[in-house]
Amino acid sequence: QVQLVESGGGLVQAGDSLRLSCAASGSTFGSYAVGWFRQAPGKEREFVAVISWKGSSTRYADSVKGRFAISRDNAKNTASLQMNNLKPEDTAVYFCAADRTYYSGTLYISEYEYDYWGQGTQVTVSS
Repeated sequence: QVQLVESGGGLVQAGDSLRLSCAASGSTFGSYAVGWFRQAPGKEREFVAVISWKGSSTRYADSVKGRFAISRDNAKNTASLQMNNLKPEDTAVYFCAADRTYYSGTLYISEYEYDYWGQGTQVTVSS
């Protein structure tokens, strides 16, 4: 069992940067791909980024490509999402999630492929 806790959200202005963190408990975190998702008010949860268990592969939604960067530190059981040049449309609750398939080579963009979820952290970008 893995528990995930996000932090780092807040209220920023358009063009600013934020760094979200996802802290994990459990010794198996380093074996799992980790994704970030977001949900804006009145909208469905959507994929943002995913990183492989080893950190060697990443995948991004087109809407954040070139602005966001996902990373992880398995020694510290953490994953991060660096968000630059934020836009008002990035406003949402951001969730980290882990796919519990050991050493998976597939980077899923569907939320249904993820087994462990954090409680989310609010990011609000004002114009």
